[in-house]
Amino acid sequence: MRRDGFTLIELMVVVIIIAALATMVLPRVLPASDDAKSKIALGDIANITVALKMYRLHNDTYPKDLDVLMQPSTSKTWKEPYLENKPNDPWKRKYQYKYPGSHNTFGFDLWSTGPDEQGADDDITNWGE
Repeated sequence: MRRDGFTLIELMVVVIIIAALATMVLPRVLPASDDAKSKIALGDIANITVALKMYRLHNDTYPKDLDVLMQPSTSKTWKEPYLENKPNDPWKRKYQYKYPGSHNTFGFDLWSTGPDEQGADDDITNWGE
């Protein structure tokens, strides 16, 4: 009588091959994830910068914190919020905002602490190096 199916040895070989492939692929894919998140953060910072500049255009000053951008405007010419969603970075943390700023000519500093949350070389900022 003949049985169809896989033997335990065949299944173990397949599992070992999959594990070997995963150990080769994952180290290359995981850093790409942080690079993609950094690029998303740069895009978010650019969008928030536009919202901040619009706020300043309507109110003659920048806001003291980013939460003001999500509330309906009190300006005579603009009644909508400047941002629709709460500005969180791709690592689910709030973007850091300081007004008046000290790093650029915009008048404010806007940054994400990046993947490690330590405030180091991997910060994503609106000012140049």
